[in-house]
Amino acid sequence: MENLSAVILAAGEGIRMNSTLPKVLHKIGNQPLLGNVLDNVRAAGISDIFIITGYKAEFVEAYVADRARCVRQKELLGTADAVWQIKNEFIAKSSNARLLVINGDTPLISVLTIKNIIEKSLQSNSASTLLTAKIKNPFGYGRIVRNVSGNIVKIVEENDADVYQKAIEEINAGLYLFKVGELFAAIEKIRQDNQKKEYYLTDVIEKMRGKNLSIDTIEAQDVNEIIGINSRKGLSEAYNVLKQRVIDEVVKGGVTVLDPQTTYIAENVKIGKDTIIYPLTIIDSDVFIGENCSIGPFCHVRSGCRIENDVSVGNFVEINRSHIGKFTRLKHQSYIGDTIIKGNVNIGAGTIVANYDGKNKHKTLIDKGAFIGSGTILVAPVKIGKEAVTGAGAVVTKNSDVPDKTVVVGVPAKEIKKKRVS
Repeated sequence: MENLSAVILAAGEGIRMNSTLPKVLHKIGNQPLLGNVLDNVRAAGISDIFIITGYKAEFVEAYVADRARCVRQKELLGTADAVWQIKNEFIAKSSNARLLVINGDTPLISVLTIKNIIEKSLQSNSASTLLTAKIKNPFGYGRIVRNVSGNIVKIVEENDADVYQKAIEEINAGLYLFKVGELFAAIEKIRQDNQKKEYYLTDVIEKMRGKNLSIDTIEAQDVNEIIGINSRKGLSEAYNVLKQRVIDEVVKGGVTVLDPQTTYIAENVKIGKDTIIYPLTIIDSDVFIGENCSIGPFCHVRSGCRIENDVSVGNFVEINRSHIGKFTRLKHQSYIGDTIIKGNVNIGAGTIVANYDGKNKHKTLIDKGAFIGSGTILVAPVKIGKEAVTGAGAVVTKNSDVPDKTVVVGVPAKEIKKKRVS
């Protein structure tokens, strides 16, 4: 999007997390907080993105890699000082340039909300547009102070608010869109006259109001969006909100999730209509599940799996980086890793694909119509032919491929020779 950039504030330590890891690298779902924010900003149409790093900057920068430009805040002197670090990047920019500012610990602010604040800013041509929310217990948040006409006057942080201001229920949600020239002119006038002796970005609003510049707000439609993660408890709360969002979308697509509270489905999972997800099931990222499937209970489908239509995956089954063909049944207590199952295969209870030899992981192929007996161990790499059968407790050793329509039993598994009828 032309003349529109974004900066993600990710310099803080997150003391209340009680961790050696930078706060923004703690995971929610299948990726760090910062990853969620970065993805949402990009999905809203902004490609020119800066990330302000500070505490253990090298870890954050290694995670970001080439997805954005990282700029270090050498001293953690507050959010205004953090944004000031990229001032020189905008010297040659157009006077119409705008900068979206978002905190790296707000992974629940949606793509739609970011798009809405951009649209509002462009329509009103205001110097600043910010996201607010109304909550019953606003402790810890900056309060939105308005005049008798309803215009925003300033933002007061919790530590600096008086008793009347602390009673205000409208809070700052930590998402802003500024005209770049007005933003840096206002930051230049900010002083450290607060309890923390920091340069607050929120003070920009009062400076702009003092110049009679236009300031707009939009209100968050879902207060869960504004959850900022400052503790392990906050991380858990945000995880549950994100998890429910994903399940709601899955259900809209014609999937039954019997117990959302005990089910986890990652964000980029695709599940076909009329599939049923049973309780205590975990489905990681980068998974495709077809139509009319039965998944769970007590099941873990890990990343990189593709499950075709009409497959049954039962209790205590784990599948990893595998392709499961149509009409296959994996009903009980099995591990399937790095395996291609062609279709219409029965996997007996207790089957293990031993795909790791201590150094490398190897592939297994189970062809159409095969029957894998209970307690079978398949030591990869190995191939099981069409309509082949392994007896209960068989151990098929590596490279001991089983031909089509052959029955093998024992440890190690050997072919049962057909008796000649005289």
